[in-house]
Amino acid sequence: MKTLCTRHARRAGLAALLLLLPLLLQSLGHHWVRVADTSLLYVMLALGLNVVVGYAGLLDLGYVAFYALGAYLAALLTSPHLTEHFAWIAELFPDGLHTPWWVTIPLAAALAAILGMLLGAPTLKLRGDYLAVVTLGFGEIVRLLVINMGHPVNITHGAQGLGLIAPVRILGVDLGQPMVVAGYEIASVTLYYYLFLALVLVTVVVCQRLQDSRIGRAWMAIRDDETAARSMGINTRNLKLLAFGVGASFGGVTGAMFAAFQGFVSPEAFSLNESVLIVAMVVFGGMGHIPGVILGAVLLTALPEVLRYLVGPLQTMTNGQLDAGVMRPLLIALAMIATMLWRSSGLWPAPDRPTQGAAPATGPDR
Repeated sequence: MKTLCTRHARRAGLAALLLLLPLLLQSLGHHWVRVADTSLLYVMLALGLNVVVGYAGLLDLGYVAFYALGAYLAALLTSPHLTEHFAWIAELFPDGLHTPWWVTIPLAAALAAILGMLLGAPTLKLRGDYLAVVTLGFGEIVRLLVINMGHPVNITHGAQGLGLIAPVRILGVDLGQPMVVAGYEIASVTLYYYLFLALVLVTVVVCQRLQDSRIGRAWMAIRDDETAARSMGINTRNLKLLAFGVGASFGGVTGAMFAAFQGFVSPEAFSLNESVLIVAMVVFGGMGHIPGVILGAVLLTALPEVLRYLVGPLQTMTNGQLDAGVMRPLLIALAMIATMLWRSSGLWPAPDRPTQGAAPATGPDR
């Protein structure tokens, strides 16, 4: 009983901290609330990739392509770009495209899931490094396609990106504008924080349900030994496609939220470095473990901003001879190397689960 009460008390304390965090950070400036918003977006991306890498054991270095798909889809459906460049769309929608969020989010998830399964179909027989190379190429192809779709038919506006993206509106509340409650002003970035926090909670619940389901256990069997899983009657082909589709859907939703939050998207936001960073979050926190993945995403998102205040004094001490652009990545790399040497399975790896029904050890080795 005491253990149960302690667990509920911890959850209540964590919930209170998460709810009050943006209000506390807002007093220090909107920059730190924006960092918290970005951290939540990366948490959703890392949890989606964890389905593919952590559960199914498929190394996907092109995950950023689904992120880009969701962002550009939301940008096209909520910005005036299509009505300005296509007369037939302007005739159908004379007041402009103002697609609500409850349409863009499911649409982004569905299209990203379809694209994820299309990516997974030709890679079913690939494993390890070969799969990583193919998915890496897929991510770069999507980025280059976005750049080249600005000419001769201007669909994505090329390398210049798309702007004037409409913010999210929920029950008449425009999240792009500050809201005053009882004389206290809640900034736009704080409103987006609560939206992203709700989406993260939904993502965590879905991932937890998947992990504990028969599908999740089948994914982990494929991850541990695909040949043994196939010999036990598991349909590895369909389950791999499902892993690609489910993971990609989370990326599509996150991309749609990123576009609404930023109000602008461009191909530079979806480079190979982003894919590598998301994979690093999963590995750094602990593959296959939801709390570990969340921890890795938050640390690798917030750590560069924290180190900004550490590099500043070092530059002052060396009369500006240290370059912040070099020192910050160097310090982050050193921290990651030290952590991997200290905890090779990640900061918070998944606990080992005892095998159910196993006979107790007997004899002198007991």
